[in-house]
Order: sequence, then C-alpha cells, then structure tokens
Amino acid sequence: MCGITSRRKADDLIKNGKVIINGHLVNELGYRVDTVNDRIEISGKSIRLEERRYLLLNKPKLYLTSLGEDKDGKRTIAELIKDVPERVYPVGRLDYDAEGLLILTNDGGLASRILHPRYELPKVYTALVNGRVSGKTLEEMVNGTLLEDGTANPDAIRLLRYEHKNSVLEIEFHEGRNRLVKRFFARFNYPVLKLKRIRIGPIKIGKLRKGSWRDMTESEISSLKKAINFDRDKRANI
Repeated sequence: MCGITSRRKADDLIKNGKVIINGHLVNELGYRVDTVNDRIEISGKSIRLEERRYLLLNKPKLYLTSLGEDKDGKRTIAELIKDVPERVYPVGRLDYDAEGLLILTNDGGLASRILHPRYELPKVYTALVNGRVSGKTLEEMVNGTLLEDGTANPDAIRLLRYEHKNSVLEIEFHEGRNRLVKRFFARFNYPVLKLKRIRIGPIKIGKLRKGSWRDMTESEISSLKKAINFDRDKRANI
C-alpha cells in the first residue's frame, strides 16, 4: 500500500531484519500493523500510508504501460500522470499501439482482484479490422477459436459498422492473455488496425479525453468493488 514492495517480498524484508515497528525489530511474518498509530521503518527509513487513489487514464497509442524510463526512448504513461503525488500503478496493461481505458491505483488488494481470472471481470474493446467481416464469419467468431496458448472464447462480439473496406467490432473477454484480441482476429485473417479498450467491468471510458486522467467517483469505486465481491470477501476474511 505504500509502494515499498510486494507482499511476497515483504516477508523477505522481515526475515532479513529490515522492519522496525515502534522501535522494535519485527521477526513475525504476518504481523498486524495499526496504520494510524504505529511508527514503521524499513531499512532505517520511515514510511507512511499513502492516501488511496483510484484513477482512470485514457492511454493514447504509442505509449508504453510502464512507469519507468524505456531504454529505447519510447514514451510511457508515467509522463501522463506526473502530477499525481501518490505512487499508483497500472492494473493490467495495454499494448504500445493500443489505446483506451487503464485503471491505476495504489490499492494492491483491489488491483490483484481485478486481474484474477476467478472474478471474470470483463474487458470490452472496439477493434478496427482489415476487411469486411461477413455474417457467417461473425458466427464462427462467436464460437471461439484455438490459439497457440489455448482456446479463446469471447464473452460477446458484435459488428458495429463497416468503414469502407474495413470493419469495426466490439469484443468482450474476461481473461487477459497477452495480445489476445489481436491474435483472435488474426486467426480469422482479419488483422487489427486499431484497438481501443472502452470498459473494464462496470467502469466505462466515457468522454475522458485521450491522454487525460481523472479520479474515479465514489460510485465507480463502489460498483467496481461490488463486481469483484471485494468488500464482502474482506468481511469474510477470504
């Protein structure tokens, strides 16, 4: 939650004697911290709990979903959120040449739940593909296809319109395999020319301008947590 480390690596910090709470060395894995009153030091440095932030970003194409500098000099989304003081991280990714909705947060528990396939949170995309998709091919797409890493079955797919010799389709997947949408359409010999994510679960990109971000509303945060049973499972200690 403070952007120091992952949960797994936090155990290593404790084992290596790097964690001090209220002046006492901690050696108990799973030690419970009072985030309001406890004084916490990691490797001699005091840390504080950051305010939870939940952001929506409309990623333009030709930006990496990365917060570090790219060795090849490509632009990253870090440039788009440099005015955000908290250390927020993207939940999932979009390809370099894809655009659309990204959720960024410093709430690690929520982020992992969004990404976990168990909760089947749908991701919806619009895709401009090369060629006019026929009704017969659309029916075949509905039934899914076999890719090199297993079967790909869209939760929903529909043809929106034709644009000259190309087609615009809306497709929904609840899984997040690498380049899944592009590989799916390529399997039917319709290469993707433009890809945009427009929805993650109940969260829609709406009228958010390309390259801009905004805080999620309380209503959006609540609906997202409800979609992945976040608050209910926390109360049940699952």
